[in-house]
Amino acid sequence: MTKLLSINEFDKISKKITERQDFNKHIISISSGTCGHASGSIKVAEALKQAVKGYEDKISIKLTGCHGYCAAEPNIIIFPQKVFYKNLKPEDAPNIIQSILKGEIIENLVIKENGINYTHIDEIPFYKYQKNILIGDNPLIDPKNIEDYIAIGGYKAFSKALCMRPNEIIEEIKKSGLRGRGGAGFSTGIKWEVASKQKSDTKYIICNADEGDPGAYMDRNLLEGNPQLIIEGMIIGAYAIGANKGWIYVRDEYPLAVKNITINIKQAREMGFLGKNILGSSFDFDIQITRGAGAFVCGEETALIQSIEGKIGDPRQRPPYPAQMGLFGKPTNINNVETWANIPKIIDKGADWYANIGTKTSKGTKIFSLVGKVKNTGLVEVPMGITIKDIVYNIGGGSPTDRKIKAIQTGGPSGGCIPEDLFNLPIDYESLKQAGSIMGSGGMIVLDEDTCMVDFARYFTNFLQNESCGKCSSCREGIQRMFEILTDITEGKANDTSIELLEELGSVIKDTSLCALGQTAPNSVLTSIRYFRNEYIAHIKDKKCFAGVCRALIRYKIDKEICTGCGVCKINCPEGAIVGELKQPHLILQDKCIKCGICHDNCNFNAINLDV
Repeated sequence: MTKLLSINEFDKISKKITERQDFNKHIISISSGTCGHASGSIKVAEALKQAVKGYEDKISIKLTGCHGYCAAEPNIIIFPQKVFYKNLKPEDAPNIIQSILKGEIIENLVIKENGINYTHIDEIPFYKYQKNILIGDNPLIDPKNIEDYIAIGGYKAFSKALCMRPNEIIEEIKKSGLRGRGGAGFSTGIKWEVASKQKSDTKYIICNADEGDPGAYMDRNLLEGNPQLIIEGMIIGAYAIGANKGWIYVRDEYPLAVKNITINIKQAREMGFLGKNILGSSFDFDIQITRGAGAFVCGEETALIQSIEGKIGDPRQRPPYPAQMGLFGKPTNINNVETWANIPKIIDKGADWYANIGTKTSKGTKIFSLVGKVKNTGLVEVPMGITIKDIVYNIGGGSPTDRKIKAIQTGGPSGGCIPEDLFNLPIDYESLKQAGSIMGSGGMIVLDEDTCMVDFARYFTNFLQNESCGKCSSCREGIQRMFEILTDITEGKANDTSIELLEELGSVIKDTSLCALGQTAPNSVLTSIRYFRNEYIAHIKDKKCFAGVCRALIRYKIDKEICTGCGVCKINCPEGAIVGELKQPHLILQDKCIKCGICHDNCNFNAINLDV
């Protein structure tokens, strides 16, 4: 790679790289992020490489980051036709190559929904309702090759930014309306402005890639699939506020992301985008990686700073804010991965373009990880203001079973449960807050009738009590006490005051905790009580769990009208809790039953059911 000496030299090389692209060849883009690896994409890729031998002049193969449609892994997109094939196996490779050469479609590999075959990616409902500003480039880029990024316009935004004054860049970001994508949604431009005004010879920027929410993987996807986009965003941000060094703080559980970002930082240095006198200017900037040990609380920016400094990741009191006094006591600007990824897009296409996407107060798009009881799991990028209903049913395809969807959890462990009758709610910062939840980093968990809301709240409360740093007594002891009460409810040991006590505890924890972990920790409990109070009452008063999840409240019952007396349940019961004569209806002895469910699972006549 040639080290660039000036903006003009970059423009020349960028043009040469673009001209080298062979648009007459078919390109097989293989989704190969972490989810793809886990599903077998590497084996599919190797099979395609073997099958394409002899046809390299007509077909090339590109291993890319995730295409977003995780439920369809391993999958490929064939360009330029944009044909999409799902759930591939290595043995499909020869047929795929031959079909491309013959101009045919393999019908059994395309997406089928409601009796319709969707051949091209733009037609597939999962993609049709999205607006892929950030993750849409993934299928076009080999994340280990910086030239792929430059070929689609990479670093033109930075080249443009170098011709602007730093305050003009900040004003453009403010005008765009971009808000931080990692949690509370604070104005990115204002945060930059505060950092830029600090009188200091040394300033830092940080990319917060400590994505700790269970089921969330938006940042991982961007780091794996298009790492140069984040690097370019950080360079522009550093130039705007006057920083000369940056950190990417990424959790060690993301090995592929760490590998790809490490390769890309090295390539960016070799091309002259990092280091001294970047693109012939007087601007110096470089980036290093810090691996986090996986503490959830280190997603909070002051705890993250402590961790980078080699200290225990405990949050500290604010003010002063990091933009005023952060890493090593210097002004520090922290944004998360998705926020940095938006910066080159805004500078390249303009603030007005970005501000025209979304709502009045929530601009642009947001990436969500859609998981749980929904057909089409994966990453979805949608304009702010889209409804929950559109995401769950139009993009997600609704329930994969005959069980009714009853709620969605947004914002991860710190978010809240929103019931199905509020799914027309637009997704923006204010609407979610009003409903008792948060945007957070973008996790979405779809819940159906098989989910017990009390047990669900208990799960997240247990997660948060384990992840609390323990610095605040209200958070340390309050969350633990909430977990104990929830446990009592699920075990049928609670009383009539338990619900009110949970509400009171939640209010106190929110008001008195130091950092956002404690301030948002009660959300899942408070919203589940707010919208599903009847389930709490049923657990406490009737000793029943409607979903049949809480083991202590489960009661299996044999329907005498259906039972044939075959004896299978009796033979398989580990505790000898089932009695009855052969060919006569059997009976479960409740005092001996351990609620294991083996009888239910082994009954061939559906005669054993939960008594709820």
